[in-house]
Amino acid sequence: MSPVLIVFGLALPWLLVALGCWLLYQLVQQNGRVLLRLEALEARLGTAGGAPAAPRAPAGLPIGSEAPAIELADLAGEPRSLAQFRGKTALLIFFNPGCGFCAQMLPDLAALPADGTGGRPVPLVVTVGNAEDNRRVFEEAGVRAPVLLDAQNQIASAYRANGTPTGYLIDAQGRIASELAVGAAALLALAVAPGTAASNGHRPHAGNRPLEESKINRSGLATGTPAPDFRLPRLGGGEISLAELRGRRVLLVFSDVNCGPCDQLAPRLEALARETPSVQVVIVSRGDEEANRVKAAQHGLTFPVALQKQWEVSKLYAMFATPIAYLIDEKGSIAADVAVGVEPILSLLAGGAPAATRQAQRAGK
Repeated sequence: MSPVLIVFGLALPWLLVALGCWLLYQLVQQNGRVLLRLEALEARLGTAGGAPAAPRAPAGLPIGSEAPAIELADLAGEPRSLAQFRGKTALLIFFNPGCGFCAQMLPDLAALPADGTGGRPVPLVVTVGNAEDNRRVFEEAGVRAPVLLDAQNQIASAYRANGTPTGYLIDAQGRIASELAVGAAALLALAVAPGTAASNGHRPHAGNRPLEESKINRSGLATGTPAPDFRLPRLGGGEISLAELRGRRVLLVFSDVNCGPCDQLAPRLEALARETPSVQVVIVSRGDEEANRVKAAQHGLTFPVALQKQWEVSKLYAMFATPIAYLIDEKGSIAADVAVGVEPILSLLAGGAPAATRQAQRAGK
């Protein structure tokens, strides 16, 4: 055997041992770095040493604290105050007429007894916006509860209510009696009189049911459903009806002049509509006619904009929110599930054109 092979045979085991030691050192070093990162992460999360993280402070005012004073005018201009309800439990609801989720709860809100009969709390609505617009909204819905106008949103700020619909129960002594309720279902659950819950063998008053138990359809029309016809005044004069568009594909978009996402949608919808002439876009909007005219001009809208007074056409289409849209086929039937929000609406329009049109659009890009 050559001397080279002998030397190599003697050195190989030591080389293998050295290589193993080096790998072991690298693993230990890497493990140390991982542990250091974990400890740093635990420190940031407040969980070092296995101690539980400190609980987040609840949103809103603490239960048992004194409810901030409310001195506002109602929609008739009469001064009202929270002190007038001392001795009764009140359900304070923060509302915005331009909020789709608020609009969804209007039928249930209208069904609440305004005087707190049967041990139920007295509903008290604090709303923002224009008095005349609010008056139309609540009169159209038949809401009997007192509605106070907080034009500057000062009362909502005092109650740490940063969204709508939200609210609290306030006890007979004027103290906060619940956590901040967020959403219509949570608010309506507070409206149920004590001892009348279904778990006690009794059903709540129809107006106090959560939204998911309401008989009013709010989840949209199913694909294949005949699209309800309507005739509405059109910006610029005249009227428009769905029936007169039979034979064409229609993207029916529900909007509101005071809706922020609707403002984001409008210019993009106009641009895409020009690229998709095979689909007729029609907007059904709410709000003041002049304000809608200004918005349409601002965004350069060329498709029809119709005006509903409140939610009468939205109710037919089973959605009280904006922006939403339905694609309606040439035979007047709902061609796809309702699209909710800017991107889904644009996708619905882009995908709503006939296949040949979509292929031509792709070929032209």
